[in-house]
Amino acid sequence: MPDVTIECRDLSKAFDGVHAVEDVSVEFEAGKITALIGPNGAGKTTLFHLMGGSLAPDSGEVLLRGRRISGLPSWETARLGVGRLFQDVRVFGRLTVLENVLVGFRNQAGESFWKAVVARLAVARQDRDLAAIAQHWIDFVGLRGFEETPARALSYGQQKLLALARLLAQGADVLLLDEPTAGVNPAMVKPLLALLRDLAKDGKTIILIEHNMSVVIDIADWVYFMDEGQIVAFGLPHEVLGDKWVREAYLGL
Repeated sequence: MPDVTIECRDLSKAFDGVHAVEDVSVEFEAGKITALIGPNGAGKTTLFHLMGGSLAPDSGEVLLRGRRISGLPSWETARLGVGRLFQDVRVFGRLTVLENVLVGFRNQAGESFWKAVVARLAVARQDRDLAAIAQHWIDFVGLRGFEETPARALSYGQQKLLALARLLAQGADVLLLDEPTAGVNPAMVKPLLALLRDLAKDGKTIILIEHNMSVVIDIADWVYFMDEGQIVAFGLPHEVLGDKWVREAYLGL
């Protein structure tokens, strides 16, 4: 049986009577990379908003390991392990690479004035532990040596890697990646895709919105094609992208 981590059941969301997502039912497996493709306005980003907690559905539900999470605020969904990488990179430009990763950890003892005063040893120990975790993921994404570099001094692609490291340090095991290769230097795309493959091998559930069909063919285990708020085709990458209707409607071929 497939290990389904997150799924949508009959999910719908409308804005001013227009269905951005309509009766969508999809499943995403652990250890797999699933691509969500389709024309602009097809509802892909809205589906991500619903899965990540930025929007509440009008009907239907999102389940994480069988638990209903639809309607929960995004911070609580993130706490449960659903991480979101936005197309527009969201890092703290004035903070260093290391500080950007550290700021994502919750319940840090040093945030409490009282603990910082009376439990300095415990605070220092936790700080060391969290710094080690942060360093592990900084190394993983290839940013070793940039720990003290302000995030704004990084390239766009490096900032995406930093945002990914922060999600991983927080313990996210479901990754919603919106256009992860968009705007990235072509020389960095291959290493980025290699990182995503390694994460999938480690059991992460990776879902990406992607317009670069070369990337989809290269990395995706499964593809959902969305149009006008609905899933209209799905299957292996070569099956979906080889479909005559998909090629005419989306690729213009």
